[in-house]
Amino acid sequence: MGGVSKDAAVAALERAVYLLDRGHEPGFRVQAFLRAAETVRATDAAELVERAAAGTLTDLEHVGDTTAAVITEALQGRTPSYLRALEERTRVPVTPEGAAVRALLRGDCHSHTRWSDGGASVEAMARAAAALGHEYLVITDHSPRLTVAHGLTRERLVRQLDEIDRLRPELAPFRLLTGIEVDILEDGSLDADPDILERLDLVVASVHSKLRMDPQRMTERMVLAVASPHVDVLGHCTGRLIGKRPASSFDPDYVFAACARFGTAVEINCRPERRDPPDELVQIALSHGCEFVISTDAHAPGQLEWQPYGCDIAARNRVPPDRIVNTRSAADLTAWTATK
Repeated sequence: MGGVSKDAAVAALERAVYLLDRGHEPGFRVQAFLRAAETVRATDAAELVERAAAGTLTDLEHVGDTTAAVITEALQGRTPSYLRALEERTRVPVTPEGAAVRALLRGDCHSHTRWSDGGASVEAMARAAAALGHEYLVITDHSPRLTVAHGLTRERLVRQLDEIDRLRPELAPFRLLTGIEVDILEDGSLDADPDILERLDLVVASVHSKLRMDPQRMTERMVLAVASPHVDVLGHCTGRLIGKRPASSFDPDYVFAACARFGTAVEINCRPERRDPPDELVQIALSHGCEFVISTDAHAPGQLEWQPYGCDIAARNRVPPDRIVNTRSAADLTAWTATK
């Protein structure tokens, strides 16, 4: 009984971590539950039960009032009230029209792991995606120039590819696909060697630096990148952070015409602080015949639930489902990227 109770306490704390990530809650709260879960794993089950009964769980390292309440209720076989409230508070809203688009999506093409600036392992991200009903997930950690995000050197990327190869049989029939979010450098070149990009299932190219560049130079920079035969998706094209950072300035007609000409999809980025591109740019991309990818840019398992934000954008702008690349199977997706 004690072992079962301990497992329930760990599961409750881990569920809280997932929900806090889903709700985009501050990192210190996530860390508090992660540390509490580590303490519970390291503590004898009988001691946990005794402390819960005596009200002394908070004497344990990294266990505070909130985590102690979650542990106590879980040990008693109840769903913690904190979790019930969190489930409701962090639920991702979606319109009926957006829900119809979400039902068509078969995978997510932009995600991050602990290999760069994500908060979970490759396996944890993959299993969370599978639990949501996805058929596949593309791992797209950052390229090396983005040092603030612990971008992957060539050697580290190769090691990640080896890890993905090892995991694939365990996860089947779920498909774990290889990728990268490669930086578009100031001159429009890519922050990775062509031969390594050639090995990947999908490449997202994004601007992360010099976001206030002169509009003409930014346009040239983006066009050069999307014209690359190695780039499959243009990521979060304006670079905006809603309420914090304005959108970059560029000529959308030139950029989206280039995307259509070279078969590079435009990402509808689902992060709640991005939701990029805005509606007016989605309309311009549509007018040029662009294809789209609706991706979460998730940095933690709970954030994989953010696709409805992008689905609402697609629905509101009447993006045809057959122009949304990740409505396709993994086989069709990789066949599409292979034509670049």
